[in-house]
Amino acid sequence: MKIEVLGTERRRRWSLQDKLQIVDETMQPGVTVSAVARRHGLAPSVVFTWRRLAREARLGNDAGPIFMPVEITPAPVQAAPAASPSRRTGLIEIVLRHGRRIRVDRDVDAEALRRVLQVMESLA
Repeated sequence: MKIEVLGTERRRRWSLQDKLQIVDETMQPGVTVSAVARRHGLAPSVVFTWRRLAREARLGNDAGPIFMPVEITPAPVQAAPAASPSRRTGLIEIVLRHGRRIRVDRDVDAEALRRVLQVMESLA
């Protein structure tokens, strides 16, 4: 196991392989998270966080955003009066984990949408 100590703050950087190994240790019968954390010089809260991220398949995704599958489907044709400038077109539906859906117009503010998606994903 490779441990890097940076600067005077003595903060360790754990590789993904090390994190997964520690999480795996906590899954063994009769083993407590506190004992595993103590053995590796970690706070139990850090190990619990790694376990949660591993369960959500997000452990190791610290490097940046990930690509999500996108499916483009045509909008259903509706008999309606002539399109007016205020009529919303280009509706985007985003399906999140656990079946949550968000629908936005194509003109949605990207920064606002990013914040909404972060909040929705954190509500696991």
